[in-house]
Amino acid sequence: MNVQEPTIELHQADLPAGLDFGDSVAVDSETMGLDPDRDRLCLVQLSAGDGTCHLVQLGKNAYDAPNLKALLANESVTKLFHFARFDLAMIRRYLGVTCQPVYCTKVASKLTRTYTDRHGLRDLCRELLGVDINKDQQSSDWGADTLTPQQLRYAAGDVLYLHALRQKLDVMLEREGRDGLAEACFRFLPSRADLDLHGWGGQDILAY
Repeated sequence: MNVQEPTIELHQADLPAGLDFGDSVAVDSETMGLDPDRDRLCLVQLSAGDGTCHLVQLGKNAYDAPNLKALLANESVTKLFHFARFDLAMIRRYLGVTCQPVYCTKVASKLTRTYTDRHGLRDLCRELLGVDINKDQQSSDWGADTLTPQQLRYAAGDVLYLHALRQKLDVMLEREGRDGLAEACFRFLPSRADLDLHGWGGQDILAY
């Protein structure tokens, strides 16, 4: 697969009304850090898997975004993530939305690609799609008033390939007889995110 040059649509504060992402939308978020209580949500990226990426820039303490919230809460639209646990927690903390149903390519990878411990998005894109994505802007000031073209391309890349990865991983999950287990994990992810938000982020509550 060739590296796609995405069409990037940057929106301020909310999605425009009337956008149709179909029955599944790839979602990612950029934040000021990894602590939901300290580090604010700055950007939400979305794509229908069609090469167009919609980026919603959210100002500090400005999280109304009714169109974005309606899409994320729509139970007829599957939300695709990579490492959904973190994004779900940030979306819950700052937008007040519990996303269902969800699909996580990182969880699917861990259930199928048991021959490796490399389950990052870049690793998946390289092996399953033959695409080498650029992660240079991973550590970046996402709270800046104006995002650079490099930041926008990086953010778009995090959702551009999730639909294609899901197709590949679904074949592997079914082949290995783990599709039902994956679905159970996906259903639990919003609860796992809530546990993180309530102080159990570093604990396995099912451990002895």
